[in-house]
Amino acid sequence: MQVYGLIGNPVGHSLSPPMHEAGYREVGLDARYVTFEPGADDAVAAVEGADALGVAGLNVTIPFKRDVLEAVDPDPLAERIGAVNTIDFGEGTPTGYNTDAVGAVRALREHDVAIEGTAVVVGAGGAGRAVAFGLADEGMTVEIANRTVETAHDLAADVPDASGHGLDDLDDLLVDADVLVNCTSVGMDEDRSPVAADALHGDLAVLDAVYSPIETRLLREAAAAGATTVDGAWMLLFQGVEAFERWTGERAPVDQMNAALRDRLHET
Repeated sequence: MQVYGLIGNPVGHSLSPPMHEAGYREVGLDARYVTFEPGADDAVAAVEGADALGVAGLNVTIPFKRDVLEAVDPDPLAERIGAVNTIDFGEGTPTGYNTDAVGAVRALREHDVAIEGTAVVVGAGGAGRAVAFGLADEGMTVEIANRTVETAHDLAADVPDASGHGLDDLDDLLVDADVLVNCTSVGMDEDRSPVAADALHGDLAVLDAVYSPIETRLLREAAAAGATTVDGAWMLLFQGVEAFERWTGERAPVDQMNAALRDRLHET
């Protein structure tokens, strides 16, 4: 039996186990997906221990995505982003990947969104970094808006064809934007949106990385403005799909993984 899993702290809320195990069942793979919760300073030891125990692959979540860099050989994209969320254990040093970037791109494409033109990314943390690189690598011009403008400028300096801004610039940035991605936690714990409703328009595609609640205020107001909306569960799904395919070499059963993910979301 193959063992895959997730390290983070906390991980009790994770939706990854049912999603991945639905995939294993569908392709007939004898595998389990389990969660591990190392101490705050034990991420590297956790990766080394998993390798020694024969774990086949790990996902990595908050707060360890940067910490594990010293335990893996990151691929070029993960190195540029500066964070790893997927580890593949093969011969020698484990390889680290960042599938959040691909997850965002595939989520948008699943909804027939053209990955071209200008994207506005709200937030310059871990998710914002991954999404900004992912969209820029697809050829989009990326405008990064963040509460701390210096952080937005720092990220923009690393991302091709990108500019950094404060949140006060959002209304102006959205006028000619094609894609908006919220990479902050705004909307998760209260009915708020990081964007003014009257700045949204029908030519936008809006992806909210928040997936609980599944329909955030941003997505409700975007839909009312006629925009294409993509909920955060799609990004979560496709980052998992990318990890599944890297680990197993199998084509991921997307429909079954999506159904398991949404069933669990409806239970929470």
